Amino acid sequence: MAISSTLKEFLDQQQVAFELIPHPRTGSSMETAEQAHVPGNRMAKAVIIKEEDNYSMVIVPSVEHVDLAILREQFGHGVELATEPELGELFPDCAIGAVPPVGAAWGMDTYLDECLLDEQEVFFEAGDHEELVRVSGDEYRKLLENAQHGHYGHTL
Repeated sequence: MAISSTLKEFLDQQQVAFELIPHPRTGSSMETAEQAHVPGNRMAKAVIIKEEDNYSMVIVPSVEHVDLAILREQFGHGVELATEPELGELFPDCAIGAVPPVGAAWGMDTYLDECLLDEQEVFFEAGDHEELVRVSGDEYRKLLENAQHGHYGHTL
């Protein structure tokens, strides 16, 4: 598998310069950051949540977990994690666990943890477990210009 075709098309449409960085196959975003020699606070990861019948993307650094209690409090109703079968349907051109944290590419409401806004460069899965995308912080902020900002995670 290579870069998600949906992600590639969106990056091209947005005229975002990016670099693909190969890495050994890994099982978690923290492990990916270590294997690719990328600071964990610059490695963005996507977590897909389900609010009733609506799916949204929450983006936090790989060194954090999404805090569902914070999300439930902010939304004022139940929030749960999407299941693997749901992820397969939502992101058919991505491997499970390697969803790129660019919700707009899939037309999803997106919640971006503010701690990623100050990074000079951001890394994220390309849609498989073997390549990362590297973009400048400015380009990442451009990709997520419509995302809601807040604090959505807690440190591991």
